[in-house]
Amino acid sequence: MTKPVTTKGGLLRILLGSGSGPIVYAAPCGLTSKSLTISKGLEEVNIPDCDDPTAIDWLGRDATSLSMSVEGEGVLAEAAVETWADAAESADSVPVKIELEFPTTTWTWTGLMHLESAQFGAPSNTGRVTVNISMQSDGEMVRTSGASS
Repeated sequence: MTKPVTTKGGLLRILLGSGSGPIVYAAPCGLTSKSLTISKGLEEVNIPDCDDPTAIDWLGRDATSLSMSVEGEGVLAEAAVETWADAAESADSVPVKIELEFPTTTWTWTGLMHLESAQFGAPSNTGRVTVNISMQSDGEMVRTSGASS
């Protein structure tokens, strides 16, 4: 039996880019859980049975759009507060790079995203402050792949 090639959670990286000059990407510290969702918008249409007009129609679907969202949560690192706050308070989308690294190949999505929400929380008076972020794509997220280093 051949086992699947898998990767560790720390090798799914969410990197935010600087807004001026050549874009420099860095991962804000603190996220311990991350997810990437690729969604497809669909348009529905009823498809009749031409041989039996009394038959129930089957529903056909056509793709109309693609979207990407990113969710993350973890501890709030002091070094990341300004990064998350600046992105959340900006009227503009920010450059984002998402990397998914496997032993031989790294998949990368690059484009613009809006920081839809940044939630800072305190589960208790003695616990660590946490952060939950949600980002939505703003236009195309370009996917590339290459050999892992």
